[in-house]
Amino acid sequence: MSLRTEQATCQGPAGLIEYTADHPEGEPSGWSLVLHPHPLHGGTRDNKVVTTVSRACVQHGLLAIRPNFRGVGASQGAFDQAVGETADMVAVVEHIFQAWPRAASGPWVLAGFSFGSSVAAQLYAELAERELPLPSRLMLVGCAVERFRHRSLSMPPDTLMIHGEHDEVVPLSEGMDFARAHQLPMTVVPDAGHFFHGKLLILRQIVQSGLAGL
Repeated sequence: MSLRTEQATCQGPAGLIEYTADHPEGEPSGWSLVLHPHPLHGGTRDNKVVTTVSRACVQHGLLAIRPNFRGVGASQGAFDQAVGETADMVAVVEHIFQAWPRAASGPWVLAGFSFGSSVAAQLYAELAERELPLPSRLMLVGCAVERFRHRSLSMPPDTLMIHGEHDEVVPLSEGMDFARAHQLPMTVVPDAGHFFHGKLLILRQIVQSGLAGL
């Protein structure tokens, strides 16, 4: 997936947060934070959609950070309906800017899949309020933002939304409702289910296209 992958931890509000850092070939030109699906339904940083997005970021020259949410792997704490998870990801962003200054000096990408899309969207709003560096691109895959939303949102107009036509977990209509509410275009992958089985190559190509303008 990448030339070098390493495991690391940082401190979060509920304890240690475990993450994987996937390194590109050569010096990274920026970095990405890729967030996984629901922790209570088998979601981890090693989910295939997460690793597909991460691989696309690595191929684009970005350092890809894949954290485990609370209660997954070695990450401490318990599931907190995206509230604590959003606070944890603020801590991860602050940590990356300190621990990986070269990568953090370039543009960064924030991506989330399913439950991770809700954390990503709310993290973006939280970073804006705190006047912390905002990602150059926000990607929401299998958008489930409203299921776990606990705060107001302000989405950037170039947000990349990707959804499977036959998503059996988050219906396409739910993703469209979010896109409509925020006036965002959506890329729909024909015949794809929630986990993009058999469509991961197409997903990777869409993400790579979304990174092209960085």
